[in-house]
Order: sequence, then C-alpha cells, then structure tokens
Amino acid sequence: MAIARLRKKLTNENLWIYILTLLRERPMYAYEIHKLLKEKFMISIPIVTVYIVLYKMSREGLVARSDRISVNGRPERTYYKITERGLQTLNEGLLFIRNIVEAIERGANLPL
Repeated sequence: MAIARLRKKLTNENLWIYILTLLRERPMYAYEIHKLLKEKFMISIPIVTVYIVLYKMSREGLVARSDRISVNGRPERTYYKITERGLQTLNEGLLFIRNIVEAIERGANLPL
C-alpha cells in the first residue's frame, strides 16, 4: 500500500512535470500527450485529466496554446508548447526531485 501511494503521488498527482517533459521535445495536442504519458511513463489516466492539467498550466504560464487546422481536413486542434517559465519550472522540479533522492540515499536533511 505504501508503494502504491508513493506511485500515485509521483505520477498522477504531479502530471505537470511529465507533461512539460513531453512538451520540451515539441508542441503537442492533448490526445497526443495522453497517449505518450501511457507509452513513455506508464501513466494511465482519463483524457479529461490531461485537459484539466493543461488548462491549469496555461493559466500559470507554463504552457502556451495555439490552434491549428489540420491539413487533411480534420477539425482545428489546440497545440500546447512549453514556455520559458515552464522550462524553468521543469528544471527546478527536476532539481528538487534529484536533491530529495540524494538526501534520502545519504540519510541527510531533506531540501525543503
């Protein structure tokens, strides 16, 4: 049970870090992000959750939205790309996680 709670906290409850990691590669639309979360990180969540997180990230300035019309006549899609603020936040988050892991391994004080 403890490991299940840890997995949930480090994945589903912190999707923003995974989404920003994906968007660091290139702009994507929500369904594509949803698919890659499952393929790359084995995170299986409802698609609506991706939209909710993207909306919050957009409000915080971590991602920018842009609408594109598909070349094959499909409806317009909203693409998301990481912003400078999002990249900075991702780097800070990754550093924080690394520091926590190192502190746990050393048995030292956590860098909170």
